[in-house]
Amino acid sequence: MQLFDPRNKDGVAYTDGAYMPVGQASIPLLDRGFVRSDATYDVAHVWKGSFFRLDDHIERFFASMHALRMTLPHSHEEIAAILIECVRLSGLRDAYVQMTCTRGVPPPGSRDPRECCNRFYAFATPFVWIANETQRRQGLSMVLSSVTRIPPESLDPRIKNFHWLDLTMGIFEAYDRQATVALLHDGHGNVTEGAGFNVFVVKNGVLASPVRGVFEGMTRRTVSELCVLLNIPCEWRLVTVLEVMNADEIFLTSTAGGVMPVCVLDGRPVGTGKPGPITSLLMAEYWRRQEQGWLGTPVTNYPINATENGTWSS
Repeated sequence: MQLFDPRNKDGVAYTDGAYMPVGQASIPLLDRGFVRSDATYDVAHVWKGSFFRLDDHIERFFASMHALRMTLPHSHEEIAAILIECVRLSGLRDAYVQMTCTRGVPPPGSRDPRECCNRFYAFATPFVWIANETQRRQGLSMVLSSVTRIPPESLDPRIKNFHWLDLTMGIFEAYDRQATVALLHDGHGNVTEGAGFNVFVVKNGVLASPVRGVFEGMTRRTVSELCVLLNIPCEWRLVTVLEVMNADEIFLTSTAGGVMPVCVLDGRPVGTGKPGPITSLLMAEYWRRQEQGWLGTPVTNYPINATENGTWSS
């Protein structure tokens, strides 16, 4: 059986047909993915040695590529195999795994995106959390940002992309206001999303999540499915700023953290100021079902000297 390569302890990347330590991976400086943010990507995660919803993430990745007129010489199954191999070689049991398609490098002097050869990159690194352990237990502090989200008329947010400057300015605003995360609005009195997360509000036992101007997150989809299984009413619709301000509970959903409670909004407590009962139930069910193998794709044949927490032993 293969021995673990300690150079892979921080993660493994795949580029130009080869696997390598993530710190050695690079992209061409003239790739339009870098100079024009002309790229799409998707992020899956591995928990306790098993991918969650791997096929769904890859299917969404292909849909984003199609929308941006991109193609790759890899099938769904080949991309799955590459992602699994990145995780296997890294030895990580809990991992953040990204697949990216960039427009590529244009011929000298050309501005025509049709003349580029699209490029594929992938990497697996240790799992990334939006909220740390204390924040997941006690709740996040969030602000309603003054920043307007890029409207869907300009760019369909269902296409996962690198256009994050509006979201990044929201992050700075949150920090300036002694909070951790910011929720952006649509300019018409409705909320949208934040940097890497969707939002849910709970009022009188009914959940609601914004339906317009948002990326349709995989964890958001999972929560909707859990609500069906648990007989919790859940609506996807426009959600107003006023509804968020008057919510009994608020929580965020993201691949980078699952279900995460928000207990302070604009400096004031949400509900009791502690994670609410519906939020707590969904948090517990989300992780419990994953650990039981729900919608999972196991990673097998890890290197023999990779330890359970993803580090390595000599």
